[in-house]
This record gives sequence, structure tokens and C-alpha cells, in this order.
Amino acid sequence: MIKDMLTAERSSLTRFAWLSIAAALATITLKTVAYLLTGSIGLLSDAIESLVNLVGALMALAMLTVAARPADEDHHYGHSKAEYFSSGVEGTLILLAAISIAVAAGQRLISPKPLEQIGLGLGVSVAASLVNLFAALALLKASKKYESITLRANAQHLLTDVWTSVGVVVGVGAVAVTGWERLDPVVAIIVAGNIVWSGVRIVRESVSGLMDTALPPDELKIVEKVLEKFCAPDIQCHALRTRQSGSDRFVSLHVLVPGDWTVDRGHKFLERMEEDIRCSLPNVTVLTHLESIHDPASWDDTNMGKEDGGTR
Repeated sequence: MIKDMLTAERSSLTRFAWLSIAAALATITLKTVAYLLTGSIGLLSDAIESLVNLVGALMALAMLTVAARPADEDHHYGHSKAEYFSSGVEGTLILLAAISIAVAAGQRLISPKPLEQIGLGLGVSVAASLVNLFAALALLKASKKYESITLRANAQHLLTDVWTSVGVVVGVGAVAVTGWERLDPVVAIIVAGNIVWSGVRIVRESVSGLMDTALPPDELKIVEKVLEKFCAPDIQCHALRTRQSGSDRFVSLHVLVPGDWTVDRGHKFLERMEEDIRCSLPNVTVLTHLESIHDPASWDDTNMGKEDGGTR
């Protein structure tokens, strides 16, 4: 029942991807108009990034749809890792957009051109930025609520776009005030540098997810605190290992209990332990292995899990 509810909840996330698609289409139109009005290479760079936003939003829609699928015969742990592909592609697209902006800005830096209808063009650009800001804040809120790396990457991209627009508006405004036409491509190059940093951060986070990164230290401490309540001189835990997959968490460990316990008693003990961990962390799957504390072979796997700092 809980799994069905989670699947339905994840399926509903596609509505945020549609919001991002609508925002991208609106901003592409507005920023292209602003570029055509002014001839600003800075505004052109802004429009190019919005085109990347659209591709990223379409990718997010596809991967959120895949990630919402329940586990099947070929994917026993579900499809949640599909979200990492989306954020990785979006990060790569951001880097490609930055390169295209830098190339266009370099050409304009060599051959500067006067800007036209600056006031009207900036007004249209500001309107586009407000659309992006609204969409980014909505996506960021949803990404925190549903722990979606796809929505977080999309939100970060849109927020980068907002700051890009702010820089472009400042640059174009400075050209209008000073008359120095090369300020426009200079600002565009600075914007490209900011976009590169955003893209690298998103790609790095995606790679970490695909590499089965352990739970963050604060969440690992929560698990260890739960285990402390169950451990005693004759009850020990070791080989604690954790990993993340999208919004899903996985925790596995070996539990050593007195050898004279019945199977029923040991099973009920592990059930209570697993339930406490599930109540302490959302979307967590707990796998436990029961062993006799008096059997020397039970200590052969003591070193399992030390790599992520989770051994007890």
C-alpha cells in the first residue's frame, strides 16, 4: 500500500516538468524578442540558455516518467536512478550553452555593434526573468519535498538563468549609460563562466548518484543512533552499508544476537529494528542479516562497510 502511494506521488512530479517546459517556451519567446529589438549579444546568450532550459525540461519529463515506474522483473530496485541521467544531461547541456555563449561573445568583442531600443528590450528581458524565477522557486520547493534530483537540477538551472538575466540587464544598461559597446560581450563572457560552474556542479552530483554514494553523514548518524538503542553486550551490529538511488535510500547490516535465541525471537527483534530505521528516515529500504554472536564465523565480515564509515 505504501509503495503504491509512493509510486503515485512520484508520478505526479511530471506536472512540475510541464511547468518548466511552459516557462522555457515563454522565456525563449520573450528573450528572442528582446534580442531582436536590441541586437545585444548578452540578450542572445540569455535566449540560448533558455533554449537549453527547454531541452533540459523535456529530458526531465521523460526521466521523471521512467523513475516513477514500479519495480519489475528486470529492475528489482525500481527505476529511480533514471533521474540521475536527466540531471547529468542537463548539466552537460548547460556546459554546451556556455561554450556557444562565449564564442558569440568573443566575436562581438572583436567587432562591437551599437545596441538599439535598449529600454524596451530590457523590459521584455525582465519579464522573462520573472517567469523563470517563479518556475525555479516552485521546482526548488517541490525538489525538497519529494527529494528529486531532477527537479533540483532543473530549479538550479532556472535560477542560474535568472542570475544570468540580471547580469545581462546590468551589462546592457551599462552600455546605454556609458556608450561602451564592448561591455555587452564582456558581460556575456562573465555569464558563460557562471553557467559553467552551475553545469559542473550538476554533472558532479549526477555522477555521485550513479556511483551509489553512501548516505550523507547526518543521515548515517540517524541510523547509528537507532542502532544504539538495540545494541547491548550480547547484541552487536556491524557491516553497516548505505547507498542512495534518487529519493530512495538503502541500508544493510549484520546483527549478532545470542546463539540460543529462537528464530522467532530473532525475527521479531530485527522487525523492530528495521521499523525504527524506516520511521527515522523517509523512503528507506532496510536489509538485515541475523548471526550468532557466539559463532567465530560471524566476525569474518566485520570490515564490511568501513569504506563508508558505517561499521559498528
